[in-house]
Amino acid sequence: MGRSSGGRARSARTGRYVKTSTAARHPRTTVVEKRSSRGSGTHHRSAITGRYVKGSTAARHPDTTVTENG
Repeated sequence: MGRSSGGRARSARTGRYVKTSTAARHPRTTVVEKRSSRGSGTHHRSAITGRYVKGSTAARHPDTTVTENG
């Protein structure tokens, strides 16, 4: 999965936007954001897999999940 292509990259640990080169060096802790097709509301996504996860999973793994506000 090409996490460093297209979209803006964000660190799962800090929540800050990072350069795509940083995302390429740290693929387990960065997520490349694209426009969410999941509608409005809050969604959680794993930085490791890129898949959407439940809120309880995000709470257990805060360093490797990103909370997206739709």
